Amino acid sequence: MEEIVPGVMHWSAVHPNTGLRAHSYFHIASTSLIDPIAPDEGFGWFERHRPRRALLTNRHHLRSAPEFAAAFGCTIHCHRAGLHEFDGGPDVQPMEPGDTFEPGITVLEFGAITPEEVVLAIDAGPGALAFADGLIRRSDGTLGFVGDELLGDDPEAVKRDLHAALRRVLEEQEFDALLLAHGKPRASGGRAELARFA
Repeated sequence: MEEIVPGVMHWSAVHPNTGLRAHSYFHIASTSLIDPIAPDEGFGWFERHRPRRALLTNRHHLRSAPEFAAAFGCTIHCHRAGLHEFDGGPDVQPMEPGDTFEPGITVLEFGAITPEEVVLAIDAGPGALAFADGLIRRSDGTLGFVGDELLGDDPEAVKRDLHAALRRVLEEQEFDALLLAHGKPRASGGRAELARFA
């Protein structure tokens, strides 16, 4: 567990379904988990900073949110377009672009890969953006996209849409930290790195 920017904690753990390391975050001021996976050391740290909600950047990032909900009574939230994923449970509440979780998290429209993909703008430190699958860090440390096999029937069209969505975020948001669900985050210099990529 590390404080990646002031007031935002970061940790990673191996995802039980993929066998790959997944990254999660906790915004202390709003007591909000972002794409939470159970830490290797368990939930002890959260006994002192009890989460009130878990925010999913897309419907595929439920991860350990139900376990956090059972342990702390927190709610789980996903873009309305992804709620069909949870028809059989668990209880997931809708959120929409423009929603805010006070203090300091705003839901941004992103889409491109799936309609429910969002970016979370976090008012902490230099400003941070949390991405789902629309932006990852490759094993060589560079930014990229998920593999073509995960981008549908026309991967090149999806990549064009992703580049457009990333450029829109750059134009509209103030931030310098990148929080990625897949790959190591960047505490500073994230805006410049994203601008080079987008």
